[in-house]
Amino acid sequence: MTARDEASALIQRMQECFNTRRFDQAADLHTPGFFSHPLGTTGFAAGKDAWRTLTARFPGIRVVAQDILVDGDKAAVRSTVEGIETTDGVQPMLFEIFRIDDGRFAEMWGASTGFPPLVSPEEVLG
Repeated sequence: MTARDEASALIQRMQECFNTRRFDQAADLHTPGFFSHPLGTTGFAAGKDAWRTLTARFPGIRVVAQDILVDGDKAAVRSTVEGIETTDGVQPMLFEIFRIDDGRFAEMWGASTGFPPLVSPEEVLG
């Protein structure tokens, strides 16, 4: 399996954990020192709390990877977000970059677009 295949599989496993609400299993996909730049936290506990907040507010929310690009130890993913009603018909999207270390997520940067006002992940979780 190539580094690209491994990174893609890791991202797809994480999204499956989110989509099926198996948040504890997702913790195993992150290093103990995982750092989320959007949340400004180390470890996956805050990420798990953020996922719980999003899924409580939007019970039908799902993320689906559309593009995964891999360069060395970094993987960028563009994902559509389903299950959130928008007034303008634009489907919300997430853009995330992960640094991968020894087959696990070590660091994450992210941004979103197309979310209704005050419901972007940055607003809900901030």
